[in-house]
Amino acid sequence: MDRLSDHRKYEETTIDTTPIYEGRIISVQVDRVRLPDGRTAQRELVKHPGAVAVLALLDGRMLVVRQYRKPLERTLIEIPAGKLDPGEDPAGAAARELEEETGWRARTLTHLSSFYTSPGFADEIIHLYFTDELERGDAVPDEDEFLDVFTLSLE
Repeated sequence: MDRLSDHRKYEETTIDTTPIYEGRIISVQVDRVRLPDGRTAQRELVKHPGAVAVLALLDGRMLVVRQYRKPLERTLIEIPAGKLDPGEDPAGAAARELEEETGWRARTLTHLSSFYTSPGFADEIIHLYFTDELERGDAVPDEDEFLDVFTLSLE
């Protein structure tokens, strides 16, 4: 059996789940699990609907947003990103978030990759897209979202 198909020997079986918190964006739960060797353990889990991010180039420069991030207590420079709504298509969400946050609309979007942000405790997946074909749109940030939009050289 090769290394990729041998994943079952690592599986943990959920015995029970205790909900801790149900919020607008995340929920938190504690699961009691049976380990592969038969012992039990607890797992603290953050459940998240998933997110999208867009690496957008405008005239060869990266389109970014600057915004304050409360968990870090600081301002960050990030590529445009946002959470998925329940059942939302990731490509559609990427197009929506790019325009809402930056005022630029993607004529095309290419899926680059999807990855888990912190698989040790969260199920959040981010779908990353690329575009270098942009046209003017309408920026409509969320009402509690304060950000600046600018470009950075790739260097």
